[in-house]
Amino acid sequence: MTEYRVERPLQRPAVHPGEVLREDVLPALGLSASAAAARLGVSRQHLHRVLACTHPVSVEMALRIGRLVGNGPGLWLRMQQNHDLRHAERRLKDELEKITPAETPPPAPAAPVA
Repeated sequence: MTEYRVERPLQRPAVHPGEVLREDVLPALGLSASAAAARLGVSRQHLHRVLACTHPVSVEMALRIGRLVGNGPGLWLRMQQNHDLRHAERRLKDELEKITPAETPPPAPAAPVA
């Protein structure tokens, strides 16, 4: 599979999946944070940390949210990964600019036939 790099900087901020859960999903489901925590089988404090965007959505939490919402864990994990990646890129911008990309090595010569 070929990976394509986006050359233009994206202008929108990285969205934490907890924000999506807090602002869109739970209200659409008619669930309070306490009710959602009970249905997810996690403590209110743990869910609150995710909803406050201070803690990431772990693999286990993505499985739980995906089951509750019915869309599977992949979406929640990709949102978290995108959020983490965007913040790391900003944090490491100066360091990353100092790294010279390695050139693609030339193809190895064919082995001699004996």
